[in-house]
Amino acid sequence: MAIEILPEPTTRPDRIVGMRCRNCGNDEPLGLSYVCPACFGPLEVEYDYAVAGATLTRASIAARPPGIWRYTELLPVDAPPARGLAVGSTPLVDADRLAPVLGLDRLWIKDDTRNPSLSFKDRAVAVAAARAVGFGVEALACASTGNLAGATAAAAAALGLPAYVFIPADLEPAKVDHALAYGATVVPVEGTYDDVNRLCLEVADETGWGFVNINLRPFYAEGSKTLAYEIAEALGWRSPDVIVAPVASGAMFTRVARGFEELVELGLIARHPIRFVGGQAAGCAPVATAWAAGTDVIEPVRTPDTIVRSLAIGNPADGRYVVELVNATDGSVEAIPDDVTAAAIRDVARLEGIYPETAGGVTLAAAAAARRRGVIRPGDEVVALVTGNGLKTPDARTLGLGDGRARPGEPGLAPAIRPSLSAFERWLGGEA
Repeated sequence: MAIEILPEPTTRPDRIVGMRCRNCGNDEPLGLSYVCPACFGPLEVEYDYAVAGATLTRASIAARPPGIWRYTELLPVDAPPARGLAVGSTPLVDADRLAPVLGLDRLWIKDDTRNPSLSFKDRAVAVAAARAVGFGVEALACASTGNLAGATAAAAAALGLPAYVFIPADLEPAKVDHALAYGATVVPVEGTYDDVNRLCLEVADETGWGFVNINLRPFYAEGSKTLAYEIAEALGWRSPDVIVAPVASGAMFTRVARGFEELVELGLIARHPIRFVGGQAAGCAPVATAWAAGTDVIEPVRTPDTIVRSLAIGNPADGRYVVELVNATDGSVEAIPDDVTAAAIRDVARLEGIYPETAGGVTLAAAAAARRRGVIRPGDEVVALVTGNGLKTPDARTLGLGDGRARPGEPGLAPAIRPSLSAFERWLGGEA
């Protein structure tokens, strides 16, 4: 686990104005607060972009070390933290072999499987953890569908804080082991993610711990904007035609859009229309269902039925905002069956050497679905966000493969043979 020691800050804290309610516009000071006291809407961090733009230029960014803190002026911290994991600056991969399989002409994959805990959640947690240290919290905690568990545990370990990770009891074992490896206290809860989240709301109030996706949520959500910054920088300071991303709570999806808007606000990129395409598992697709019905009213899914546990949030906090975003940009939200997700995982792994977890399979399958729908058009430049590593969901890859035994010339696991050339030749000839 690499620890990043960063240089002294050069940015000005007065670029951070405070927090503002997304619903009613009420202003609040920075703090361990996430809902508006006036209307109970979500609080978001507000910036003075004139101040931020005074020091954030293409040249200044290029001169800084890799990682999310090269964009500090657009993040809700006073300065880059003195200690933390080396997060961000993940590759943008030209997926020219996978593109035609999905029906696309130009496809880039933002490969966030390369982050320290193998998912994009490291971005969000890094920002939340930096604020948590400033607030003096005694422990870092989260409610998680899987990737956030590992990210929170890893960040806490790097900072020397206790970590408490609350998860649905049926979470994939690999994700549980991942959080345990970093020394976290993992608390399985009988029920869905939404049951876990409701419990954590109460625990946060009682303990004062820093729950990255509850009382630190305004700061946590801002970390996802760095995906937009890195994509634009990697493309030579421009935006693509289409962004395709998974939708769980919807926070990452909407913050990526905000990230591109901020780059336009600062003059770092030219304004270019981006269509946003979201992907959900068909067995837990409240946002896709609402979008297809032409409404922004999200009907919660009480009992998710999908292998895609990382997206199995039945009552997504930002679901309505996802629908508003895709409607405003002529995008879509696609519901993907599990067998299609598994096939997409296999395709990107064998064609591009990137092994995504289930959310990545959903995203790539959503790109193909949006192309069939006509949302993605001929010649479009598409960026798909692959947000987590398939080693966390190993069983998903084999869904729909039958017995899974590889025959000669087929990818897969061949049956065990005796250690002799004749045994190999019998298998090669189709006798085994």
